Amino acid sequence: MTSPKAAELRALHVPGRPLVLPNVWDAASARAVVEAGFPAVATGSAAVAPVLGYADGEEAPAGAMLDAVARIARAVPVPVTADLERGYGLAPAELVERLVATGAAGLNLEDSDPGTGTLVDPDEQAGFLAEVRAAAAGAGADLVINARVDTYLRGAGTFGPHGAGAAEPRDEGTSDRRLADAVERGRRYLRAGADCVYPIGVADPEVIKTLVAEVGGPVNVLFRPGAPSLAELAALGVARVSFGHGLHAATQRYLAAMLSAIASGESPYEIGGP
Repeated sequence: MTSPKAAELRALHVPGRPLVLPNVWDAASARAVVEAGFPAVATGSAAVAPVLGYADGEEAPAGAMLDAVARIARAVPVPVTADLERGYGLAPAELVERLVATGAAGLNLEDSDPGTGTLVDPDEQAGFLAEVRAAAAGAGADLVINARVDTYLRGAGTFGPHGAGAAEPRDEGTSDRRLADAVERGRRYLRAGADCVYPIGVADPEVIKTLVAEVGGPVNVLFRPGAPSLAELAALGVARVSFGHGLHAATQRYLAAMLSAIASGESPYEIGGP
């Protein structure tokens, strides 16, 4: 059975006309995103976790994170996609069952261990994604799976007993190895049932262009300082743009400036934008 919201979310992934997702952390920020005219809402684990009182990296209990997703999904009429890190240790069938119960239409799943920072073997991750897809189908549900590729965060090939978590040496071949690894992981994840791949941390326009051309499916890019503009990302063929925890971090900086003004006996309302 195809969920109307999942189908709607999937259809918004258009290369060259990307779905822009200013990631949210609670119901209020989700409503603000919808009121600004965005057609879908995405959570960011690094933004939601501190709101719940935990650090990012699967420190938050699965129940607390899924409850937060449910509150957000209830608050807005548009499709919601949830950043669930690497699944909070839940088996695929339970992960799917509990996510579907929140009303979310999609999810992010990353391919590095949140606790150690170690890249997961791509075959293992592809198998995990395939199990999530199969569990959704078995439950009569539809979910949009965004498969995060952490090569540019962790370094190509840093999985297994001899390379776990090690930083890749910076030599002239490093960029080529990372690109090749990211392309191969993206292709595997799409074959396993992912709808989109998310090589987080990529900012070089030529690398983005190559990924879009070679992965063979929709590509998600993180918008951050130093990244190409939204118009440039569209021209490169990107299908989805995320903001991660950037908006939440900027909001927290603005709050800190307001509190500093109050502590100094000044009006916090004279503070400029974040």
